[in-house]
Amino acid sequence: MSKADYPYPEDEFDAISPDAPTGVHRAPRSAWSRWWPFLVVLLVVPVLAYGAVAYLSRTGDLPLAGGSSQGEEAPAVPPDDAAAGEDPGEEPPADTEPEVPATEEPPPPAPDLATPVSVLNGARVSGLAGRVADELEGAGFTAVFPDNATGTVPAVSTVFVTSEDLRPTAELVATTVGVPTIEVSPQQAGGGITVVLVSDPDA
Repeated sequence: MSKADYPYPEDEFDAISPDAPTGVHRAPRSAWSRWWPFLVVLLVVPVLAYGAVAYLSRTGDLPLAGGSSQGEEAPAVPPDDAAAGEDPGEEPPADTEPEVPATEEPPPPAPDLATPVSVLNGARVSGLAGRVADELEGAGFTAVFPDNATGTVPAVSTVFVTSEDLRPTAELVATTVGVPTIEVSPQQAGGGITVVLVSDPDA
């Protein structure tokens, strides 16, 4: 409203002292005074947020995406509940012992064709010891000695062997000459193998 539109006459209150200010004047504000509150907010808020996150991470109270905090562990499933998901009709497999592979026996030693073999003729058949000796040499034996038997002779033709170690060789001798009886006797074997003939194997 201007003074021209003022409907009342002037009085002593309307008189203005020449020393009094005629209006309110404010000094213009600087740009810094207008922007510093915003700058404080931009700097302080991130620092406070970082400090809060770091603190919660150390204490384990930081909430996870699922809604629980790090300090809370998932509830352990009791054994009864874990077994509830299994089929009650299935029985646990019985403990079975592992199958032990059967051990194979080592093969018997091969006959030793260098073993000395004595062929003794106790049948009083001329040339019997020499003929049987030739058969053994034909089978590969390299130390065959034919001779006549002296003293007591066995009831049947027998292959005497010094020990069981020479049994494979004695079996080859018995098969070659046709004498099935084998006997372990170091005294009769004479340090190797001795064949005592009381009859002609080929007769």
